[in-house]
This record gives sequence, C-alpha cells and structure tokens, in this order.
Amino acid sequence: MGEMSPTVYIALGTNLGDRQENLRKALQNLPSAVRLSAVSPVYSTPPWGYTGQPDFLNQVARLETGLSPHELLRVLKEIEVSLGRVPTFRYGPRVIDLDILFFDDLVMGTPELTIPHPRLAERAFVLVPLVDLAPDLCHPVLGQTAAELLAGLDRSGIRPYDPPDTGSQEAL
Repeated sequence: MGEMSPTVYIALGTNLGDRQENLRKALQNLPSAVRLSAVSPVYSTPPWGYTGQPDFLNQVARLETGLSPHELLRVLKEIEVSLGRVPTFRYGPRVIDLDILFFDDLVMGTPELTIPHPRLAERAFVLVPLVDLAPDLCHPVLGQTAAELLAGLDRSGIRPYDPPDTGSQEAL
C-alpha cells in the first residue's frame, strides 16, 4: 500500500422511477477500483432549472480511487447508462445523474470535465449533503469551505428524505 488514493466527492441525483433504488444501485455498481468511504443522508429537493418535473433525491458520496479523473468520469457515465439514463434536455428529468464535485484539491478544465464542478457553488442541493460529509472541505479555486458556500445560498425546499412508510410495522 503506497500513497493514499485521492479523495473524491461525487453528487448523485435522481427523479424518475424508484429514486431510492436508483441511488443505491449507482453506488453498488461502482467498480472495485473505486472504494466508497462515506455517503451523506438523502435529501428531497425541488427541481432546478426546469421545474415541470418530479422532485429529486440528492446525495453526496465520498470515494477513494486510483483512477484518473477521466477514467472515473467514464465509469460514472457507464453506470448512468446501465441504470437506464437516456440523453434528455439540459436540467431535464433523469433516472440518475453522477457528477464529480471534487477530486482531491485538483483544479482542471477540459472539454469533457471541469473539476471542481463548475456550478457547485450555486447549488444548495449539492452543498447541503456535501456539508454533512465535509463542512470544512475548502474549494481550491474559491477558497471557501463547503459550509461557507452553503451559507450564502437559499436552501428552502431542501429537506431530509423520509421514505414513504411501506407499512411494515410488524418488525417493530
């Protein structure tokens, strides 16, 4: 075991089908080269950008991986496709959306991938679960922590997701 693997934060979002199952399956489908080290609680969030669609469930996961950023991006896109994501319009509904937020303190911009995620600082639905995992994580470009970025945003409508009760009371 040599140097530490980079610590990566990814955002998960879903608003079609069995949303909780979509989140679970996406994390289950991570390859062995990616180690899941923490997940945030799940939040229910109002749609953003295009509002005529169901509410989203959002979650942030912390990963460790020896993959390069572009290799990880390819893995995440493959998981999206395997779970049934089809290309839709920008900010449209989706079965699953997996975005790299941070990759250690790397700063990079290529046509396929920008790290840190370029719209992270304006998205409360990403920052709320991120702050659960890493409030003091400092944005390498903006120089503010996740908690400081969130403090400047409107977080109304973002609430912990309480799964609908399936009526299984007999286990209590």
